Amino acid sequence: MKKKWYSDGIQFECQGSGQCCVSHGEYGFVYVTQKDRRAMAKLRGLPTREFTKQFCVKEEGVFRLIDGADNACVFLKNKRCTVYSARPAQCKTWPFWPETMTPKAWARDVAAFCPGVGKGRIWPQAEIDANVEEHRKWEHDLTHGK
Repeated sequence: MKKKWYSDGIQFECQGSGQCCVSHGEYGFVYVTQKDRRAMAKLRGLPTREFTKQFCVKEEGVFRLIDGADNACVFLKNKRCTVYSARPAQCKTWPFWPETMTPKAWARDVAAFCPGVGKGRIWPQAEIDANVEEHRKWEHDLTHGK
């Protein structure tokens, strides 16, 4: 089996910049599963249906959060997530997504704008792989209406 480029781990710690919550082109939307919507609705004290009506749009069969100011997530206020404890799985697994886990994509799509790269603890390969797998499951649930 080929050794992964991050087999020695990746140093990363969120710096709270809010940079990952602002659109950077094609990666600009926060997609949400039914489970994500339920958790955020509960946190905000709303029925899921009302939360979805107020904060989501459905495009091509999947829900996403509406845009907030300046192409930022609607729940980003003063560079802080106002639904952090119930944030969607897309956000929980950042920056360890399947599409960012090549050296070229990591450099272009993460390290180029995220101030958390190279700071904090070193994430071991097993934890990174677990995040990648969680993201894959989330993507499956997203596209299959779960």
